[in-house]
Parts: sequence; structure tokens; C-alpha cells
Amino acid sequence: MSDLLSFQSLTEEEKLQHFISRIDAGEKIEADDWMPDEYRYALIKLISMHGISEIMGALPEKEWVPKAPSLRRKLGIMAKVQDEMGHGQLLLRVAEDLMKPIGKSRDQIMQDLFSGDLKFHNVFHMEAPTWGDAGLIGWLVDGAAIISQTNMLDASYGPYARALKRICAEEVFHAQHGEAIIIALAEGWKEQRAMIQDAINRWWDALLMFFGPADASTTGTSKQDITIKYGIRTKTNEELRQDFFTKYVPRILSLGLTLPDPSLHYDEEQNTWIYQQPDWNYFKQIVKNNGPKSKDRLRLREIAHQNNAWVREALSK
Repeated sequence: MSDLLSFQSLTEEEKLQHFISRIDAGEKIEADDWMPDEYRYALIKLISMHGISEIMGALPEKEWVPKAPSLRRKLGIMAKVQDEMGHGQLLLRVAEDLMKPIGKSRDQIMQDLFSGDLKFHNVFHMEAPTWGDAGLIGWLVDGAAIISQTNMLDASYGPYARALKRICAEEVFHAQHGEAIIIALAEGWKEQRAMIQDAINRWWDALLMFFGPADASTTGTSKQDITIKYGIRTKTNEELRQDFFTKYVPRILSLGLTLPDPSLHYDEEQNTWIYQQPDWNYFKQIVKNNGPKSKDRLRLREIAHQNNAWVREALSK
């Protein structure tokens, strides 16, 4: 009790310094701990976007459940969709705990999604017209997600770090599932190999955009400095993108596939991958819900939310 009273007597600046010292010491911040507003709002935005993206990310793969080429593939992608929805629910519970002290509920997250105030990940605005797209999402999109999320496994916010441990473990299986589809197609007919190549050509810019701009000057929307400042993650957007290149470019090329960027190469002197920047103006349009499938997927999510309102009402009684 005396420690609590002593803490409450501190000025806001002293509380902030104490908070930063806890993070620097490797302590985990919990939901009922004092935290600065900047930290709370950064977490709410990050975790809400992550949770909603898991749910929205299940939609392009859901389209392939009835169309998968075999029963085994159908069961595999069905299990993956169930996992992604579970990840979304887990993360929204984490976000909900952060929102309660400021008088907001989980339903506010959904309303923010429908109004456009809450964004979902750029890759899930894209089309998935072939089975090659379904494999690529599992292999490269989930692979990119693993790179991004493992960077936050030691996040200063304890509930998020613990949720990520479970999520990352399952995402590894998802990436292996996607890789198995891609390898099977790569070893198949000429038309199947062409299907993969077409998917890579269409998805390449979206994969580059996955990690966000290198700095805020590109789009004016980067929040990476705040998350690094508070120990939520350790690497910048560009460092994560470079990790993606290192892991996946050799694997893609080893399958005899090509990448739609003739300038892409590893510069030994600079110790970095050189590549052509995607169109960041298009990125801004996508995250404003002007992507190829943005409206369709938002409408599908809104219809499901409305149709299941009676379930939420029954559970609240």
C-alpha cells in the first residue's frame, strides 16, 4: 500500500521515467499497471489492427475452402482459417483490456473497422483468384507475418507478448502448409508453375508493403518510432523487410521462379538488399479501403457482424 501511495504522489514526468526504467530493466507491463497515454493508444492501435487483420486475413483463404483441389487440402485450409479467426479473437481480448480504462469496448473496434477509422493489413485487400494465391498467402504472407511477430515476442506489454507466443507457433504450421502447396505446384505441370509465377508477380509489391514504409516521410503514417521507443518491438520496418528478403528470395529462386524486380540483388559492400520501391501512394489508397477487394471483404465482415448480433446479445445476459 505504501508503495502505491508513493507512486501516486509522483508527478506525471516522474511516473513516465519510472515506467521507462521498468521497460529498460526488462519488466513486463500488465493491463492494470499505470502506463502513459501514448503507450496505451499505440498498443490499442497496433493490437486492434493485428487482431482485425487476422480475421480479415481468413477471408481470402475462406474462399478456397470449397474449391481446394483435394479433401486433404480442403481440411488443411479449413483448419488454417479456424486458427486465424482464433488468433483474431485472442488479440481482440488483449485490446479490450487496454480499452476498458478509457471507456471503450470491443464493439468499438468493429465499428471503427466499418467506419474506416481502424485499418487492416494491406495484403488482405488483395485478390486471391487461383490456388497458387492460396499457397502464396500461406507461404510468403504468413512467412512475413512470422518475421514481424517474432520481433515482438519479447514486447514490453506482457499480455501481447504471451499471445504472440501461441500465435507464432501456429503461424509456423501455416507457413509450412503454404510452402507444401507451392512446392507441389512447382513440381507439377507447366500450367501449375505458371500459376505460381503469376501469383508472385501480382503479390510482390504487396509483400514489400507488408512491413510498412522505411520512414514516416514516405507516407506520413509510420508509427515505428513509438513502438521501438517503448520496447514493443526492436527492429525497424526496413530491417524486417531485409530479413524477409534474406529468408525468402533464395527459396523462391531455388524453385526456378523469378521475381518481378530485375534490380533486386544483395550488395555485399553495403550489406543490404537493393530493390525497387513499391508505389507507396498506392499503399495509402489500399489502407484507406480502396484496394481490389477492400469493399467486398468489409461488407462480408459487416454482414456477419450484423447477422450474429443476437449471439452477442444472448451472451451478455
